[in-house]
Amino acid sequence: MIELTNVSKTYRSGTIAVQALRNISLTIHSGEFVAIMGPSGSGKSTLLHVLGFLDKPDKGSYKLLGSEITQLKDSQLALLRNHVAGFVFQQFHLLRRNNALENTELPLIYAGKRKLLQKAQQRLKEMNLADRMTHRPNELSGGEQQRVAIARSLVNDPLIIFADEPTGNLDTKSEEEIMKILDGLNKEGKTIVMVTHEQEIARFAQRIILMRDGEIISDQTKDKKTAEKAPPKIALDEIIQGKHMAMGKIELIDHIRQAFHAIVANKLRSFLSMLGILIGVGAVIAMLALGQGAKEAIQQRLRTLGSNLLSIRGGSARVRGVAMEAGSVTRFTFADVEAVRALPLVKKAASSARGGGQLVYKDKNWSTSVEGVGYDYGQMRATLPEIGRWFNQEEIQTRQRVAILGLTVVEKLFGDENPLGATIKINRLYFNVIGILPQKGGGHWRDQDDIVVIPVTTAMYRVFGKDYIDSFYVEVVNEDSIDAAQEEIKRLLSKRHRVREDDEDSFQIRNMSEIQETIEETTQTMNMLLGSIAAISLIVGGIGIMNIMLVSVAERTREIGLRKAIGAQARDIMTQFLIESIVMTFAGGIIGVILGTATAAILSSTAGWTTKVTLSSVVLATTFSIAVGIGFGLWPAQKASRLDPVEALRYE
Repeated sequence: MIELTNVSKTYRSGTIAVQALRNISLTIHSGEFVAIMGPSGSGKSTLLHVLGFLDKPDKGSYKLLGSEITQLKDSQLALLRNHVAGFVFQQFHLLRRNNALENTELPLIYAGKRKLLQKAQQRLKEMNLADRMTHRPNELSGGEQQRVAIARSLVNDPLIIFADEPTGNLDTKSEEEIMKILDGLNKEGKTIVMVTHEQEIARFAQRIILMRDGEIISDQTKDKKTAEKAPPKIALDEIIQGKHMAMGKIELIDHIRQAFHAIVANKLRSFLSMLGILIGVGAVIAMLALGQGAKEAIQQRLRTLGSNLLSIRGGSARVRGVAMEAGSVTRFTFADVEAVRALPLVKKAASSARGGGQLVYKDKNWSTSVEGVGYDYGQMRATLPEIGRWFNQEEIQTRQRVAILGLTVVEKLFGDENPLGATIKINRLYFNVIGILPQKGGGHWRDQDDIVVIPVTTAMYRVFGKDYIDSFYVEVVNEDSIDAAQEEIKRLLSKRHRVREDDEDSFQIRNMSEIQETIEETTQTMNMLLGSIAAISLIVGGIGIMNIMLVSVAERTREIGLRKAIGAQARDIMTQFLIESIVMTFAGGIIGVILGTATAAILSSTAGWTTKVTLSSVVLATTFSIAVGIGFGLWPAQKASRLDPVEALRYE
């Protein structure tokens, strides 16, 4: 079954080289019970590790059932450990988080046979542990733990059982029980290779190999017949190539289940790991909700500017460094407005005359802005009253004293009283209130609801005593025509007022769409800034996850060694640790979404800020948290997958 030829193994510790095996040549036949003995440092454990595919020799030949295996990859050796070998260790190496049944079924999981759960149950029953299946290792005696380890080694029906000091940690009674079990397995046809330093244990074997200083110094066989049994016929090539079922692959559900085992076993540490992600995702959701709310609030205000609008004002904003009143250079008339309205690219035009006004109602008075506007102004600037009505063309032509009040004015003059139909004084003239303007909110320089709108003719001739308009608004037929319309209007007004087209001090034309684009770009930048700040906290949380996972790798080194010893491949170990990282970050992300949504709602209700949690922000934050789990969990997972099984099992 096994044939070693001139096998050597050297370990290095810094500059010191220790030759553990020296040109070992050995043959083990099917059905043998071999005991390897020798003092500490003789190389017996190293020989067992080489025989059990846990370690590779530096030189020499190792043939299993006639096939050379020294050149096999680690993943192929893992398949052999899972399907050909069964391991029984002195330290038992049971996973403390798992009960006896879960420990026994581990090799089945890595063989892709977890559905054969009854097989693990049967092995435990054979070990007289039927009533102890749901008990964890700390609830079992030493003898019971070793019997679980033996059941685990048998669950995949291995060809060879490798036992490393199987009774070293047991009392005399348990020692006798374990050796009777191993002897019984040998009589059933199992090949057993055991390392021991006790003569009483070695007497159960038919063959005793004595080692010293890495060499075999004696090899005694009690029963020659045992050595002549024919080796079993198995498809070794299929096992090595991974064609046997789902060899080396663990089902995703088992990865997740084991990840939850590891997370739940260290609740406080896992919670602290998730806390960074939780806060990060919550911050992302809350920040983006604030940014989105601010964006929608600004867009709502921008809608009050109207669409496709141009604002034409007389005079420049500054003349020779001194701020000037509107109309100080060029004064527009209704004729100018009508001329502009006649242009083919112009849809509507509305005049405007502004000034201050003192309002009086009963014993209350208020100083505010008064704007006289044309008929189309209401639709163009989205200011048609939600309560009451807009004034009509006849009221404009006959200079009627009707007024539409902003909400701030209504609050200051009327409080809770209905203003519709009431009579107020504006600069000592009586006006009838016919409507209330829709709410627009505060601008960066003034309250847009602190205003009174009256017919433009009334404002000019009755309130302000003007024979000109301060400005007018033009609605272009579509957004694509704004630039062309702006040039046409500039040429027309320059010609009518006999000024040069490049004279910026005569009048100015402002493009409302440009203002909207600028504000939207600013809002977008603000959202990116807020999101970036929140993302930093996510990255910090990811670093915390990585640190915890690195600690977890160090703490669970022996567990990783065990998993590799029973057939787990590097990708299985890596996948398990990655899933643990992803589960923690995903769970933290979900809780963070809830926290962020609650924070946004609290800010909206208590601070009065406009917030809006969008599906895209939830998806973005959750996806980013999973990406953080993968990104920061990758290094610890790779580190775990690269551990040498022998060194990992020895780790203290």
